Amino acid sequence: MTLAGGLVATMAIPAYAFAPTEDEYASTASNELTESGAQTVEVAAAADTVSVSRDGFTATTPEELAAAAAAAAAAVASAEAAAAEERRQEAAAAMTSYAASYSGPSSADYLAAPAHSSFDLASVYGVASGYQGVPYVYGGATPAGFDCSGFVMYVYAQFGISLPHSSTGQGAAGTRIPESEAQPGDLVIMDGHDGFYAGNGNILHAPYEGASVRVQPIWTSSYYIVRIGG
Repeated sequence: MTLAGGLVATMAIPAYAFAPTEDEYASTASNELTESGAQTVEVAAAADTVSVSRDGFTATTPEELAAAAAAAAAAVASAEAAAAEERRQEAAAAMTSYAASYSGPSSADYLAAPAHSSFDLASVYGVASGYQGVPYVYGGATPAGFDCSGFVMYVYAQFGISLPHSSTGQGAAGTRIPESEAQPGDLVIMDGHDGFYAGNGNILHAPYEGASVRVQPIWTSSYYIVRIGG
């Protein structure tokens, strides 16, 4: 009976008198949290209206870069063309004013009544030099404005020598000579251009639109010398 009573007493010991294992403790704590509602997650009703987007980026393709470069080049070309046209108009206005002040003889007038009775190259060059500063005008053949062959034609007409209004025709009208024999007044003939030989490798000519009759070094090796009337 004594033994039986001891067993009964042992079984009556409260559960907290035993040291629970770690698993038992964790299980009990989990249960308590669950029962108390501490692990409940509440989500607002508006949460399902929130959208999430990825940050985006853009990249320029090689074609777009090329197109941008072409557009920039076109803008520069357009600006340069506009500036050139403005200069042309200014030159044309100046030429109109200059032409209005000229009422002298033409090449045809001089051929009918030459200004100089005798011909020599030094005199030809002397007359030609007097027109330095006359503006270039395409098709011009008077002191109102000269192109290259119009300048040569006008000067030689004053000596009674008729030349065509063409650099090619003027080259064919004379005799080719070595440059070592060239004198001021001879002609320098190039492809599509000509003028008076000015000595020491220089040319006196009407160069191009926007410029005036002037002396400058011959800039190319592709030319030959022609003597007129000799």
